[in-house]
Amino acid sequence: MASAAAQRWRYVAYGLLGMPLAMAALPVYLQVPTYYTTHLGLAIGSTGWVLFLTRLVDTVQDPWLGRCIDRLSGVRLQLWMIAGALLLGLSFCGLWLPPVWWRGNSTGLLGWLGLMLLLVYLAHSMLNIAYLSWGARLSGQTQGLLGASASREAAGLVGAIVASVTPSVIMAGAATVEWQLTVYAGGFAIVLGLAVVALLGFAPPWNRAVADPLQTSELAQQAGWAESMAALSANHAFRRLLLPYFLNAISVAIPATLALFFINDHLQAAAQSGVLLAVYFLSTAIGLPCWVIAARRLGVLRAWRLGMLLAILAFSGTIFLQAGDVLLYGVICVAAGLALGADLALPPVLLAGIIEGDTRTAAYYGVWTLLAKLALAVSGLALPLLALLGYQPGMTGNSALAWVYAVLPCGFKLLALLLSASLRETQSAPLADSQPQSLP
Repeated sequence: MASAAAQRWRYVAYGLLGMPLAMAALPVYLQVPTYYTTHLGLAIGSTGWVLFLTRLVDTVQDPWLGRCIDRLSGVRLQLWMIAGALLLGLSFCGLWLPPVWWRGNSTGLLGWLGLMLLLVYLAHSMLNIAYLSWGARLSGQTQGLLGASASREAAGLVGAIVASVTPSVIMAGAATVEWQLTVYAGGFAIVLGLAVVALLGFAPPWNRAVADPLQTSELAQQAGWAESMAALSANHAFRRLLLPYFLNAISVAIPATLALFFINDHLQAAAQSGVLLAVYFLSTAIGLPCWVIAARRLGVLRAWRLGMLLAILAFSGTIFLQAGDVLLYGVICVAAGLALGADLALPPVLLAGIIEGDTRTAAYYGVWTLLAKLALAVSGLALPLLALLGYQPGMTGNSALAWVYAVLPCGFKLLALLLSASLRETQSAPLADSQPQSLP
């Protein structure tokens, strides 16, 4: 019993890094466009293009970083994680606190935004790809993989709630915005540092030899880029999973980019934005263990499909909302938040089952995170699209905002659901099985 409790605490130590990584991921995409357009005065169209281009650049580096991480172990891995944490802490602070002398210059401010986003994305990739690969190496058993995933995503949800609500509350204030953002960025750096210490000092160790201990190091060192990509391409199960995962990621990223614009201008409920975002992510936290239970009983793939269906049914109602419909939107946030738990916890488990025993774990996760970031890049184009349709921040009564925010994501989610239906049901064997079922 004591050893089981100790193992749970080691998973907690592993999962803690999910909190600051989540704070620097989706919430940044949710909060930064509103901050730079509404509070710092940048045009929505140019801000959207900066978001798109920086994310596009970011996608190129992930497979390369994944291959680099596959070569790491011991002290080199520790130094990699520490360097990534230092860069992420500094660039996150710079993102929220641009130099005063550039704030009155749109070109300079756009340049600063682009530079800080590139640095945040680089540092986040350095940490996140290694972190996901670390989790996939913790255990060859599905229960161990699920425990690591649940711990990581639970901490990530806490980080998402903090990072979604806190800037909204700060920006609703007046003269103390800059000072409060300074405290917020400093708090983020402290949490990040503690999480890295917990990972390196107390989490289950990085399992360097996933397959044959004598072959793993040699393969990681000698396999070139072309060989790694050829091995990934030859994995038919991996290839089949990528497109539904990508389309589903777009369906999540578009509302994240536009949520505050929708709340502030369509619902005209800026004062309630922090509460609504908290409701959404708290519902996700509540739904996460429910999806774990559903995955054990129905299988991972079937549970994920059910989550996508729930998201479509819930979010499609957003198009009918009018100004002041805060309570109805709150109900939608609860249902959509519950559905998000499936998107967070289940696809990584599917991927881990597919690549079990492969020596190129980080390379797989490099491609995986590449698609997630490409989805965020595509979602950034929603801002220039809205500008083209005549919407600007602060404008009320613009129907284009509601259609792009509500209908477009449901279309992508529906496509992902239909494509996932082409995968064989044998992929979704219950998690109680000793070994995960691979995709055919």
